[in-house]
Amino acid sequence: MTSHLLVGGAALLGLLVGSFLNVVVWRVPRGLSVVSPPSACSSCGHRVRAVDNVPVLSWLLLRGRCRDCSARISIRYPLVELGTAVLFAGTAAWAGPTWHLPVYLYLAAVAVALALIDVDVHRLPDAIVKPSYVVVAGLLVAASALEGDWQALLRAAVGAVALYVVYAALAVARPGGMGWGDVKLAGVLGMALAWHSWSALAVGAFAAFLLGGVVGVALMAVRRAGRGTAMPFGPYMLAGAALGLVVGVPTVQWYLGVALA
Repeated sequence: MTSHLLVGGAALLGLLVGSFLNVVVWRVPRGLSVVSPPSACSSCGHRVRAVDNVPVLSWLLLRGRCRDCSARISIRYPLVELGTAVLFAGTAAWAGPTWHLPVYLYLAAVAVALALIDVDVHRLPDAIVKPSYVVVAGLLVAASALEGDWQALLRAAVGAVALYVVYAALAVARPGGMGWGDVKLAGVLGMALAWHSWSALAVGAFAAFLLGGVVGVALMAVRRAGRGTAMPFGPYMLAGAALGLVVGVPTVQWYLGVALA
């Protein structure tokens, strides 16, 4: 019962956070405040009423149109809300009622925002990435203290520096191939992955390049991209990190079992 309540509560929280992330994804790349002014229709300028700001449900009741001018409201809004809810529920089911659940819920929210922004404008804004160092570090310190696992915190520090250095070296070695936004994000992800385990860090780091390479080859195969086509790498870093957390330990155990057999 407790696990069901936790997952259900996380899903509900995800719906609310997803609604806010829609604001973040639109405003942060444009240098606008995410607090004010209140949300308004981009076509007629009318403020969105509170009753029309209920995640997913309002979009369905309005049939995807503005109440005042009938302009279409992109389906991406409810999809982001639903996607965040599913991601939060999955994170809660994976982590369980632990002290480190908050940090991974935070990272799930940041992942949604950064992935969409990177796809839209090919940029990972400092306004999101830099504060994440403080938030993630603070939450991990609290988790280590409450769980009595200071060794995990040491791993987190080493992981943050290690992944940052690797990405920085790639950015210097191949200017234009790796953005500095990716480098900054690498430090945050390295911190969270290594706190969980070295296996999560190793698999998460490798999976990012594997996913990026597979998608890149697929796009070139269908002639949707060429060798010189710029591709946002942030989404692959975030997806790779998720894989590292979920399957990192069993993957490394399987690999070592095969290699040492």
